[in-house]
Amino acid sequence: MSEVVSLSRLAEDRIWAVIASIGRTQRIAEVYPSRVAALADRAWREQQVRAYAGFLGTGKQPLPRYSVAPIRRADLPRKWTPLPALGFLRGRFI
Repeated sequence: MSEVVSLSRLAEDRIWAVIASIGRTQRIAEVYPSRVAALADRAWREQQVRAYAGFLGTGKQPLPRYSVAPIRRADLPRKWTPLPALGFLRGRFI
């Protein structure tokens, strides 16, 4: 009557997301299978924002903030695509 349950499927369902935030708006910038990779991407994105802070300030564009959080693969929007490094295109936050 006992059954063997595979736990590998449960582990695959959780991924790590780099989340870009401007005000109350949040978008998933990128996803990774490991937290270490997500933290490295967040550090790179924050470095890009610092490098372009002067340029972004002249255009009155608010600077995105980045965080890392675990999400379920099912929570990823169906038509999701990665965000550019600064979090916006054509002057609008995506």
